Amino acid sequence: MGKSAGDEKILSYNDVVLRRSDLEILSGPYYLNDRIIEFYFSLLSSSHPSQDILLVPPSIAFWITNCPDVCDLKDFLEPLKLPDKKLVIFPVNNNDDVSVAEGGSHWSLLAYYRSANVFVHHDSNAQMNKRHAMRLFKSVAGYIDDSSSAYNAKYLECSGSPQQVNGYDCGVYVTAIARTICCWHENSENKDATDLWFTSVKEQVTPSVVSEMRKEILGVIKDLMAKK
Repeated sequence: MGKSAGDEKILSYNDVVLRRSDLEILSGPYYLNDRIIEFYFSLLSSSHPSQDILLVPPSIAFWITNCPDVCDLKDFLEPLKLPDKKLVIFPVNNNDDVSVAEGGSHWSLLAYYRSANVFVHHDSNAQMNKRHAMRLFKSVAGYIDDSSSAYNAKYLECSGSPQQVNGYDCGVYVTAIARTICCWHENSENKDATDLWFTSVKEQVTPSVVSEMRKEILGVIKDLMAKK
């Protein structure tokens, strides 16, 4: 059986390969898939090239969350150099079936900030992904630092996280919040260890911004396609 038109490769960006169906997802009111989030995280990494920041691809975050072997996890995490990072951002997915690629129905975001030694969970649909975020936190917290402070890392549910107004924009909220946190980290001279980036996220991530962000990501992809 031949491949459908949606499977056509349209762009390779760093290690991410986008397909024509990804354009359709961004054009319509659809749930974002792993590839689009990975593309945007890669784009953010290029825009914020600081060695202090790590944006973890969805597939890596999912594997960390569901890795059954602690020894395998330690070896797997070593190349990420987590102890060297000041800010680490993970996408969280509620897929419970490791045998299903790109499963799940909801995205959220877990961010680690070293100065406060805290993992913050942003969920645009109340606390729908809390269980999955907690599982990721428990899997990775012991490896976030070489010292004993890693085991003292805190977990925080951001109660004031912006909430989606439909059933499909959770992934776009993840991209918008990730962008805001990265900008806050680079541009805020006097970082509040209590408020962190919360005020910035509340002010900058709104339903209208999220709606425009779909168009923005689509526009970036089309611009990159035109330059091929």
